[in-house]
Formats: sequence, C-alpha cells, structure tokens
Amino acid sequence: MASTVGQNSNMRIKFTSVKALAESPDLTSIPPSYTFTTNRDDETVAADPGDDDPIPAIDYSLLVHGTPDQRLRTIHDMGKACEKWGLFMLVNHSVSKSLVEKMVDEVFAFFNLREEEKQEYAGNKDVMEPIRYGTSFNVAMDKVLFWRDFLKIVVHPEFHSPDKPLGFRETSVEYCRRTWKVGKELLRGISESLGLEVNYIDRKMNLDSGLQMLAANLYPPCPQPELAMGMPPHSDHGLLNLFIQNGVSGLQVLHNGKWINVSSTPNCFLVLVSDHLEIVSNGKYKSVMHRALVSNKATRMSLATVIAPSLDTVIEPASELLDNQSNPAAYVGMRHRDYMELQRSNQLYGKSVLNKVKI
Repeated sequence: MASTVGQNSNMRIKFTSVKALAESPDLTSIPPSYTFTTNRDDETVAADPGDDDPIPAIDYSLLVHGTPDQRLRTIHDMGKACEKWGLFMLVNHSVSKSLVEKMVDEVFAFFNLREEEKQEYAGNKDVMEPIRYGTSFNVAMDKVLFWRDFLKIVVHPEFHSPDKPLGFRETSVEYCRRTWKVGKELLRGISESLGLEVNYIDRKMNLDSGLQMLAANLYPPCPQPELAMGMPPHSDHGLLNLFIQNGVSGLQVLHNGKWINVSSTPNCFLVLVSDHLEIVSNGKYKSVMHRALVSNKATRMSLATVIAPSLDTVIEPASELLDNQSNPAAYVGMRHRDYMELQRSNQLYGKSVLNKVKI
C-alpha cells in the first residue's frame, strides 16, 4: 500500500513501505500521518526490570529432561509467570543459536529485496492469505500509520514461504519445525499448571491442525522517534508467541501499570501469553500488553512465532475450570477464524478484540 508523503509544496512522493520512506534522502521529519498523538507521559515508564522484579526465566531443559521434581517446579514457576506477568524468558531451549541467527539473517534479506519483489505479496486483505507483506497494521482503517513493515507467513498446518531470498524456505522450514515443537511442549506444561490433563490444550485446541505463523516486523530508523510508534499497545491472538529481536531495544511490556523495556537476551525466547490462552484459562492467565518504540539510530527487527488453535476451533473457557457460583465463564466462545477477522476489522489498540468476547 503506497503512502503519499508531502515534503514541501512542490514535491509529493509515494512510498510502498516505511523502509523506502526512511531511506529517502529528502526525509527530515515524519509525515503527519505517522504522528502518534497518545500522550506517553500518562504511563509510567520503567527501565529494564531490576534485580528485585526480574522477568521470570523458565529453563526448558528442566521441563523436558528434568527429574520429576524439577519438572514439577518448572511447571509451577511457569504457571506463576503466566499469572503474574503474562510472559517469561525461555532459556536452554532446543532451537540452536546458529539456526536463530540464520533465521534473523533471512528475514533481513527479505526486507532488503527490491520493493517490486516484495510487492508480489502486498495488498492481500484476507488475514488468512498464506503470505502477506505490508506496512502499518491496517492502512485502510488506521487513523495513524505505524512506523513498521511486516511479513506474515502461515507455516502450519500447511507450510508456505516466499520464493526469495534464496535460503529463506530451507531455513524457515527447520526454524518453524523446532519452534512448533517447543510451543507444544510449553502448552503441555501450562495445561498441567492449570490443573488440567497434560494434553488438554493440545486436544481441545486441535493443534494437529493448529495455526502457526511467522510474523516479522521491521522498524527502520525514524527521524522523529518521539512522535512515531512502531506498534501501539496491544495483545496477540493465539495461545503463545515465541518472540526474538535483533538486539536493538524498543520492545516494552506492561507490568503492574509500568512499561518495562525488554532487552534482547542472546539465545533466549521471550514467550508471551496471548488472548486465546487467557480465554481458555478463564482469565487466570492474562495476555500481555506490549508495544514497539522506534529509534533514530538503528533498524530494529522482531520475529514472532505464533502458536494458535486451528482456525475452526471455538475457543472458550475450559469447562473443568468453571464453577457457576465461584468461577463462572468470563468469555463467550468464538471461532479462531472469526476472532482474527474481528481483529483485522478493528483498530489495533489495547485488548479491543478480547474485550468484545468478555462477558
């Protein structure tokens, strides 16, 4: 989708991406359409979490290879992290550092393709198009455009990949296979942490035909980062989001009313609780609000692996967790496909879609 930018009265240039806009030699200030007017000073911003309140870390190796006592403690800690934070750092996982680095390189290589090559995947309005490339969130509806370009790929139950760059398909096949396995193993532990049977979420969410997506975001340098927003405060659809970034700061999560800067820890996934896990747990585990700020110095890239129910699954609170008196259902059931369409047809801000299924 082209963005028309007026630099002065005599010049109006159309750009198909924020990357192309940011690389324009004439760009000295952001266009008015990218000015994010929400007052950020209304919210308390914290620095990186201190030693007294660190983001919880979960050791994946203890979950899958630990003694029974170690696994039980890890499941307990993971449940507490989902309840108190809505996220945790995952260390000692089974995705090699070399594969993660190679995947990051391939994503950068895609965004560095010529604009006409990337445009092959642009303009798709259907949220279930297997490959979508674009900018902002929903250009047709966004009152303010966001300083980001994106690539979204459906990789399960059927694998898809762009044809370019060379090597992208081969790397992403392996990366997606390994992150899918990690995500399913985490959901087994999360099921147990809720007091459900180990395969409850897997079975009820039909993960054999579940949705896995790669969602890459590119945030080029911005001449006025204090005025622009990479992504506004929001939560994600799906069950879990396995998240990495390229070492450039910008991700913030909301915890106890404070926005906390999340640094990029080498060979570590940030695991975010998403909306559908909040629904299944009937609100015990809260999907985490997060946002992306931009920089005037460096390009930031993030890569999210979304682990989600099958598209035709109706997501509703687990009946085993409900009690009509003390814990009634707090959400109505909705098909995953319909939830995604609702998200696409709304402005992305806060938990606007999740709030629509709250009772």
